[in-house]
Amino acid sequence: MRIVLLGAPGAGKGTQCKSIVAQYGLLHLSSGDILRAERIAGTELGKKAQDYMDSGALVPDEIIIEMMAEAIKKAPAAGFLLDGFPRTVNQAVSLGESLAGNGMKIDVVLNLEIDDNVVAKRMTGRRSCPKCGAVYHVENLKPKVEGQCDNDGTELVQRPDDKPDVVANRLKTYHQQTEPLVDYYRNNGTVYDFDADRNPDEIKTSIFEKLDAPVKT
Repeated sequence: MRIVLLGAPGAGKGTQCKSIVAQYGLLHLSSGDILRAERIAGTELGKKAQDYMDSGALVPDEIIIEMMAEAIKKAPAAGFLLDGFPRTVNQAVSLGESLAGNGMKIDVVLNLEIDDNVVAKRMTGRRSCPKCGAVYHVENLKPKVEGQCDNDGTELVQRPDDKPDVVANRLKTYHQQTEPLVDYYRNNGTVYDFDADRNPDEIKTSIFEKLDAPVKT
């Protein structure tokens, strides 16, 4: 299976990625992880990307696409799951062309749907321990002592990317750039929509049912 996982920031993509990859033996391909790995390894692609990042510019689509295409070649026969890529319709078109050149295509797109207000509450309510990395929530996962980490008593903080204005900007960018991918893939293949405002295990079960269905028929 060759899968694309879509969803707004805070929709729970990371949690579902782990479950899907483990269940089906897929290669998890995260554009952010691959970019960091290429830079650390000092590859030509990594050096090109670093030049753009050092100057404060966005890494061009062609470099990201080339990185992902190289990573896809290392996927096992079982397939891969794309996480955080493609981010735009242009990237999706280029990805499709690259896959077609190797006799492949995206088989399934999993779309995690969630209301912006729910995402905002999830993300702005998160607090983390700067010492051990433990994550809490002001409503759903409170520490034993308010404002302090259960593990070491360190004062909890709100990460910069969880602040209200940053969350609002991330959601705006998602709706403008990435959400159109849902319609693009709906017109070019199979898209399964899932209500992401549920227990993660319930979502996982729903995803597995959809992914297993073609095999059963």
